[in-house]
Amino acid sequence: MAFDNESDISKISFHSYFKVMDRYQLLNSGAALGKNCGPLIISKRKIYPDELSDCKIAIPGVNTTANLLLQLLFPSVKSKVKYLFSDIEDVVLSNECDAGLVIHETRFTFKNRGLKLVSDLGNLWEKKFSLPIPLGGIAIKRGLDSTTKNDINEILRSSIEFSLQNPDSALNFMKQYAQDMDENVMMQHVNLYVNNFSVDIGIEGKSAINKLKNEYLSINKNQSLQDLDIFI
Repeated sequence: MAFDNESDISKISFHSYFKVMDRYQLLNSGAALGKNCGPLIISKRKIYPDELSDCKIAIPGVNTTANLLLQLLFPSVKSKVKYLFSDIEDVVLSNECDAGLVIHETRFTFKNRGLKLVSDLGNLWEKKFSLPIPLGGIAIKRGLDSTTKNDINEILRSSIEFSLQNPDSALNFMKQYAQDMDENVMMQHVNLYVNNFSVDIGIEGKSAINKLKNEYLSINKNQSLQDLDIFI
Protein backbone atom coordinates (compact mmCIF):
# COMPACT_ATOMS: atom_id res chain seq x y z
CA MET A 1 0.00 0.00 0.00
CA ALA A 2 2.87 2.38 0.75
CA PHE A 3 4.47 1.53 -2.61
CA ASP A 4 1.16 2.52 -4.23
CA ASN A 5 0.88 5.66 -2.07
CA GLU A 6 -2.42 4.41 -0.61
CA SER A 7 -1.74 4.48 3.12
CA ASP A 8 -1.21 7.62 5.20
CA ILE A 9 0.67 5.62 7.85
CA SER A 10 2.50 2.31 7.44
CA LYS A 11 4.45 -0.04 9.67
CA ILE A 12 7.26 -0.86 7.29
CA SER A 13 10.70 -2.43 7.07
CA PHE A 14 13.48 0.09 6.59
CA HIS A 15 14.40 -1.61 3.31
CA SER A 16 10.87 -0.95 2.04
CA TYR A 17 10.90 2.54 3.52
CA PHE A 18 13.98 3.57 1.56
CA LYS A 19 12.01 2.81 -1.62
CA VAL A 20 9.27 5.30 -0.67
CA MET A 21 11.23 7.86 1.36
CA ASP A 22 10.61 10.58 -1.22
CA ARG A 23 6.91 10.39 -0.23
CA TYR A 24 7.08 9.31 3.44
CA GLN A 25 8.91 10.33 6.61
CA LEU A 26 9.58 8.32 9.76
CA LEU A 27 7.91 8.86 13.10
CA ASN A 28 10.26 8.99 16.09
CA SER A 29 8.21 6.38 17.98
CA GLY A 30 7.24 2.84 17.07
CA ALA A 31 10.49 1.75 15.44
CA ALA A 32 12.22 -1.61 15.84
CA LEU A 33 15.92 -1.12 16.53
CA GLY A 34 18.24 -2.74 19.00
CA LYS A 35 21.31 -4.78 19.73
CA ASN A 36 21.65 -8.55 19.39
CA CYS A 37 18.31 -8.65 17.57
CA GLY A 38 19.24 -8.92 13.91
CA PRO A 39 18.29 -11.61 11.40
CA LEU A 40 20.11 -14.94 11.51
CA ILE A 41 21.27 -17.30 8.79
CA ILE A 42 20.60 -20.90 9.82
CA SER A 43 21.19 -24.31 8.26
CA LYS A 44 20.53 -28.01 8.83
CA ARG A 45 24.12 -29.09 8.19
CA LYS A 46 27.33 -27.31 9.09
CA ILE A 47 27.91 -24.42 6.68
CA TYR A 48 30.64 -21.81 7.01
CA PRO A 49 29.86 -18.17 6.14
CA ASP A 50 32.30 -18.19 3.23
CA GLU A 51 30.34 -21.07 1.68
CA LEU A 52 27.06 -19.13 1.48
CA SER A 53 27.72 -17.94 -2.07
CA ASP A 54 27.22 -21.54 -3.19
CA CYS A 55 23.99 -22.00 -1.21
CA LYS A 56 20.31 -21.65 -2.02
CA ILE A 57 18.94 -19.44 0.76
CA ALA A 58 15.33 -19.00 1.88
CA ILE A 59 14.54 -15.35 2.62
CA PRO A 60 11.47 -13.82 4.31
CA GLY A 61 10.79 -11.37 1.47
CA VAL A 62 12.68 -9.28 -1.07
CA ASN A 63 11.88 -5.96 0.62
CA THR A 64 12.70 -7.02 4.17
CA THR A 65 15.56 -5.37 6.04
CA ALA A 66 16.89 -8.90 6.53
CA ASN A 67 17.34 -9.25 2.77
CA LEU A 68 19.00 -5.82 2.56
CA LEU A 69 21.48 -6.84 5.25
CA LEU A 70 22.16 -10.07 3.40
CA GLN A 71 22.88 -8.04 0.25
CA LEU A 72 25.21 -5.69 2.12
CA LEU A 73 27.09 -8.24 4.22
CA PHE A 74 27.15 -11.19 1.79
CA PRO A 75 26.99 -9.60 -1.68
CA SER A 76 28.16 -12.81 -3.34
CA VAL A 77 24.92 -14.61 -2.37
CA LYS A 78 22.75 -14.78 -5.50
CA SER A 79 20.50 -17.83 -5.10
CA LYS A 80 17.60 -16.65 -2.94
CA VAL A 81 13.97 -17.81 -2.75
CA LYS A 82 11.30 -15.96 -0.78
CA TYR A 83 9.00 -17.72 1.71
CA LEU A 84 6.67 -16.72 4.50
CA PHE A 85 9.02 -16.05 7.44
CA SER A 86 7.36 -18.68 9.64
CA ASP A 87 7.90 -21.40 6.99
CA ILE A 88 11.66 -20.96 6.66
CA GLU A 89 12.66 -23.44 9.37
CA ASP A 90 10.57 -26.15 7.66
CA VAL A 91 12.05 -25.30 4.26
CA VAL A 92 15.57 -25.78 5.61
CA LEU A 93 14.67 -28.96 7.50
CA SER A 94 13.16 -30.47 4.33
CA ASN A 95 16.33 -29.66 2.34
CA GLU A 96 14.32 -27.44 0.00
CA CYS A 97 16.97 -24.79 0.68
CA ASP A 98 20.52 -25.07 2.00
CA ALA A 99 20.08 -22.24 4.49
CA GLY A 100 17.45 -19.82 5.73
CA LEU A 101 17.33 -16.20 6.81
CA VAL A 102 15.17 -16.09 9.93
CA ILE A 103 13.51 -13.13 11.65
CA HIS A 104 10.97 -12.52 14.42
CA GLU A 105 10.29 -15.41 16.79
CA THR A 106 12.11 -18.05 14.74
CA ARG A 107 15.41 -16.68 16.06
CA PHE A 108 14.33 -18.20 19.40
CA THR A 109 13.13 -21.57 18.12
CA PHE A 110 15.55 -22.80 15.44
CA LYS A 111 17.97 -24.50 17.88
CA ASN A 112 15.13 -26.51 19.41
CA ARG A 113 14.47 -27.91 15.95
CA GLY A 114 18.05 -29.06 15.48
CA LEU A 115 19.12 -26.23 13.19
CA LYS A 116 22.51 -24.51 13.35
CA LEU A 117 23.58 -20.87 13.31
CA VAL A 118 25.68 -19.92 10.29
CA SER A 119 25.88 -16.15 10.78
CA ASP A 120 24.29 -13.40 12.89
CA LEU A 121 23.77 -10.45 10.55
CA GLY A 122 22.93 -8.10 13.41
CA ASN A 123 26.24 -8.80 15.13
CA LEU A 124 28.12 -8.32 11.86
CA TRP A 125 26.40 -4.95 11.40
CA GLU A 126 27.16 -3.87 14.98
CA LYS A 127 30.83 -4.86 14.71
CA LYS A 128 31.22 -3.07 11.39
CA PHE A 129 29.49 0.20 12.29
CA SER A 130 29.24 0.27 16.12
CA LEU A 131 25.55 1.09 15.80
CA PRO A 132 22.30 -0.68 16.76
CA ILE A 133 20.62 -2.67 14.03
CA PRO A 134 17.63 -0.85 12.45
CA LEU A 135 14.84 -3.19 11.34
CA GLY A 136 11.59 -1.29 10.77
CA GLY A 137 9.62 1.82 11.64
CA ILE A 138 6.42 3.79 11.19
CA ALA A 139 6.23 5.79 7.96
CA ILE A 140 3.85 8.73 7.53
CA LYS A 141 3.04 10.72 4.41
CA ARG A 142 5.20 13.80 3.92
CA GLY A 143 2.18 15.76 2.71
CA LEU A 144 0.37 15.64 6.07
CA ASP A 145 0.68 18.77 8.21
CA SER A 146 3.27 18.82 11.01
CA THR A 147 0.64 19.03 13.78
CA THR A 148 -0.99 15.79 12.59
CA LYS A 149 2.38 14.05 12.32
CA ASN A 150 3.40 15.11 15.83
CA ASP A 151 0.01 14.23 17.33
CA ILE A 152 0.14 10.71 15.87
CA ASN A 153 3.71 10.32 17.09
CA GLU A 154 2.74 11.33 20.64
CA ILE A 155 -0.26 8.97 20.69
CA LEU A 156 1.97 6.11 19.58
CA ARG A 157 4.66 7.04 22.10
CA SER A 158 2.12 7.12 24.97
CA SER A 159 0.78 3.71 23.95
CA ILE A 160 4.27 2.16 23.94
CA GLU A 161 5.16 3.74 27.30
CA PHE A 162 1.93 2.35 28.79
CA SER A 163 2.69 -1.11 27.41
CA LEU A 164 6.21 -1.09 28.83
CA GLN A 165 4.83 -0.17 32.24
CA ASN A 166 2.03 -2.74 31.95
CA PRO A 167 3.57 -5.64 30.02
CA ASP A 168 0.62 -8.02 30.52
CA SER A 169 -1.91 -5.55 29.12
CA ALA A 170 -1.56 -6.70 25.49
CA LEU A 171 -0.88 -10.39 26.15
CA ASN A 172 -4.30 -11.77 25.19
CA PHE A 173 -4.34 -9.66 22.02
CA MET A 174 -0.88 -10.90 21.02
CA LYS A 175 -1.87 -14.53 21.58
CA GLN A 176 -4.54 -14.21 18.89
CA TYR A 177 -1.91 -13.45 16.25
CA ALA A 178 1.23 -15.20 17.49
CA GLN A 179 2.83 -17.74 15.15
CA ASP A 180 3.06 -20.94 17.19
CA MET A 181 4.58 -19.26 20.22
CA ASP A 182 4.31 -20.26 23.82
CA GLU A 183 4.06 -17.40 26.28
CA ASN A 184 7.74 -17.52 27.24
CA VAL A 185 8.91 -17.19 23.60
CA MET A 186 6.33 -14.48 23.01
CA MET A 187 7.68 -12.35 25.86
CA GLN A 188 11.28 -12.95 24.74
CA HIS A 189 10.22 -11.63 21.35
CA VAL A 190 8.56 -8.54 22.85
CA ASN A 191 11.42 -7.82 25.25
CA LEU A 192 13.96 -7.98 22.42
CA TYR A 193 12.19 -5.76 19.92
CA VAL A 194 10.26 -3.32 22.14
CA ASN A 195 12.77 -1.12 23.93
CA ASN A 196 13.85 2.50 24.45
CA PHE A 197 14.33 2.93 20.70
CA SER A 198 10.64 2.07 20.28
CA VAL A 199 9.71 4.95 22.57
CA ASP A 200 12.01 7.37 20.77
CA ILE A 201 14.56 6.63 18.05
CA GLY A 202 16.94 9.18 19.54
CA ILE A 203 20.28 10.36 18.20
CA GLU A 204 21.89 6.90 18.14
CA GLY A 205 18.88 5.37 16.42
CA LYS A 206 18.79 8.09 13.77
CA SER A 207 22.51 7.57 13.13
CA ALA A 208 21.88 3.84 12.61
CA ILE A 209 18.97 4.43 10.22
CA ASN A 210 20.91 7.04 8.25
CA LYS A 211 23.86 4.65 7.98
CA LEU A 212 21.59 1.92 6.63
CA LYS A 213 20.05 4.44 4.22
CA ASN A 214 23.50 5.40 2.92
CA GLU A 215 24.46 1.73 2.55
CA TYR A 216 21.21 1.11 0.64
CA LEU A 217 21.89 4.08 -1.65
CA SER A 218 25.44 2.88 -2.25
CA ILE A 219 24.17 -0.29 -3.91
CA ASN A 220 21.18 1.33 -5.61
CA LYS A 221 23.04 4.34 -7.03
CA ASN A 222 20.39 6.96 -6.26
CA GLN A 223 22.43 9.77 -4.77
CA SER A 224 19.65 12.33 -5.35
CA LEU A 225 18.05 11.02 -2.13
CA GLN A 226 21.28 11.23 -0.12
CA ASP A 227 20.44 14.46 1.73
CA LEU A 228 16.69 13.88 2.08
CA ASP A 229 15.43 14.50 5.63
CA ILE A 230 13.69 11.26 6.56
CA PHE A 231 12.47 12.13 10.08
CA ILE A 232 9.47 14.28 11.06
